[in-house]
Amino acid sequence: MVSFMGPYSSTKTETDVAVAMRDGVTLYADIYRPDTTDPVPVLLQRTPYNKALGSSRMGNLDPIRAASHGYAVVIQDTRGRFASEGEFYPFLNEADDGYDTVEWCASQPWSTGKVGMFGASYVGATQWLAAMAAPPSLAAIVPRITSSDYYEGWTYQGGALAWGFILSWTLGRLALANLGTISRDHVIPPGAREAMVQAVDDMGESFRHLPLKDFPHLKGPLAPYFYDWMAHPSSDEYWRRWRIEDYWSQITVPAFTIGGWHDIFLKGTCRNYVGMSEHGATPEARAGQRLLIGPWHHGAFTDVSGEFYFGLAANGGAIDIEGLHLRWFDHWLKGEDNGVNDEPPVRIFVMGTNVWRTEQEWPLARAQNRDYYFHSAGRANTLDGDGVLSEEAPGQESPDVYLYDPRDPVPTQGGPLCCSQAFVPGGAYDQREIESRSDVVVYSTPPLDSDLEVTGPLSLTLYAISSAPDTDFTAKLVDVAPCGCARNLTDSIIRARYRMSTDAPQFIEPNQVYKYEIDLVATSNVFKKGHRIRVEVSSSNFPRFDRNPNTGKEPWEESGQVPALQTICHTAMQPSHLTLPVVGNG
Repeated sequence: MVSFMGPYSSTKTETDVAVAMRDGVTLYADIYRPDTTDPVPVLLQRTPYNKALGSSRMGNLDPIRAASHGYAVVIQDTRGRFASEGEFYPFLNEADDGYDTVEWCASQPWSTGKVGMFGASYVGATQWLAAMAAPPSLAAIVPRITSSDYYEGWTYQGGALAWGFILSWTLGRLALANLGTISRDHVIPPGAREAMVQAVDDMGESFRHLPLKDFPHLKGPLAPYFYDWMAHPSSDEYWRRWRIEDYWSQITVPAFTIGGWHDIFLKGTCRNYVGMSEHGATPEARAGQRLLIGPWHHGAFTDVSGEFYFGLAANGGAIDIEGLHLRWFDHWLKGEDNGVNDEPPVRIFVMGTNVWRTEQEWPLARAQNRDYYFHSAGRANTLDGDGVLSEEAPGQESPDVYLYDPRDPVPTQGGPLCCSQAFVPGGAYDQREIESRSDVVVYSTPPLDSDLEVTGPLSLTLYAISSAPDTDFTAKLVDVAPCGCARNLTDSIIRARYRMSTDAPQFIEPNQVYKYEIDLVATSNVFKKGHRIRVEVSSSNFPRFDRNPNTGKEPWEESGQVPALQTICHTAMQPSHLTLPVVGNG
């Protein structure tokens, strides 16, 4: 590990340093440097969350610690945010602005010419988007809890709008927090600030606003992109221009990717690691990928996620996240032979046993997919129903039926969430209250005879009928303890019209059977002896996802809502099942 005190005992700080972009817009940065005349490598963070705030400065790497260790740390407000000029539009300018800022950092007299980048969430996006532009001086990045596609796995999932995230993020973190800067260049309607504050305080009611496109508190110059996101519900050209996945083969930098099992961007975390390992632009880039995943939810590197304690070893401080950053940069920016290249590339936290483990690849080559089939006598509704999950294939069995009413959706209870801990807290929570609803069908294994480890990507294959021309199906994987406590591991959704592809919708015929593949992303969990594996299936998880009105109209345009009768089939011809990557002989 890297000691806290580096070779430099004092540092210099400069604030609001101007950095000119290619189009003449000036962005401003704060700089923390060791007190030396020797040039040093640069660590850059480009943030929309105010460079002057302590939480933005830190980004799980204290700039003072980094400066004392021999780095110049540059923290810049992105375009149109806080001190910086220009108009903020998420993702749009980050590639060019990132390129220009990286090369500016490399050209400074106090710089060795080598630049690394670090930070989380959108600050991870600014790294990947800069890397996409391939600035020659960018030597390594540490993107944390961020995505590979700003349509799938960021704004949408399975074709459904990540409503809880985009509304709370845009309203609180993007628009309201930056209102002073927006008002510098635009006329803000009287009372707008007070109305936005009220909308945040009444977030539960804000989530329920219909139609979504008419949400009033982000109109005009406040957040025009928010409405553009809704106006592009398919993964069209609007989204493709900044989809990282399309540029892996052009990206040359080693990346130390950090994520969380309960993080909203876990899918992109895993995909960036795998995609760069297979398709990076150079052998060095492909070999230089590393992956670290803890039991964390978004932005929280703590030993508690939701209401579950995973042990002190899960805490970011216990594994010295800062030291891991510095060790990575020491290798790639200073050329130190410190063992980074000799270690297994993957490090994961295995929940259930609550231990860290290293691996040679992701997904694990030794994991074997195992199918667990749905069974019931037609009464799987609620945790007290007769739904069973087993490796035995179904025969002729009665289907399970429930009524999905978007006016009374299944409420979100933890999971991969952001950005309001007050209204949509993320992480692991007991799901029994959710499982008591009649519009949730539940399938559980008997108590396990021995421990069973599930590590890797997982999915649910669902054969279902709906009375509507378009609807949603949700799934959740749960670990049930002998006491009955039901801990969520991962969840997802599929919008019926996007069952084939998110590129173009294809509506369903009411009352016909369709096959749905629900991507449950990934997990690493040991279901202990005596525990049960459980799957919940329903048609809503609100406000994590927007409600499908069941009318066939665009959900973001629709104010009307009608119930739909949903039927879950599990027969020899329609074998609904969960596919789990099982490790070992459990």
